[in-house]
Amino acid sequence: MAKIGIFFSSETGRTQLVAQYIAKSLGGAAASPVNIENATLSDFLAHDALILGSPTHGSGQPHGPAFGLCPPTWQAFLAQLAGADLSGKVVAIYGVGDQKKYPGAFVNAIAVIQDALLAGGARVVGRWPTTGYDFTASQAVDGGQFVGLALDQTNQPGLTGQRVESWLAQVRSELLP
Repeated sequence: MAKIGIFFSSETGRTQLVAQYIAKSLGGAAASPVNIENATLSDFLAHDALILGSPTHGSGQPHGPAFGLCPPTWQAFLAQLAGADLSGKVVAIYGVGDQKKYPGAFVNAIAVIQDALLAGGARVVGRWPTTGYDFTASQAVDGGQFVGLALDQTNQPGLTGQRVESWLAQVRSELLP
């Protein structure tokens, strides 16, 4: 059985810590987490099941040109994925954001990554409820739910472990059929 590939981008180290926590929780079912800036397209495509993590890049200037996007490392990698056949891939996405500092762009990166994957034919799993968060807007909300796991390591670090474990219990069977 192929291992679940875990790829992440991290600006402060928080998203990387979550990737490592996920890998440890999944044990032998997961490959070691890889920073997306060190990943090749071949590395990525070698997995049929993927967990992807990203912070939402904030320029510090709400509504500025780089506000509420994926970090440049993810943007560059997603550009490489354009046109790739991702059919048959099952992907779960998590995002790390700050709902108090960036309440109008909380975990937007999840939606950007999801859109790129869906365009290639991947199946995205792991929707997550918006209850328990305090934000004003997010591109990652669809039908009243986040399209992936939303984490706030700055304002709600004590909830991260419980949220990750609940989310993994939800997506594990879809990632490991």
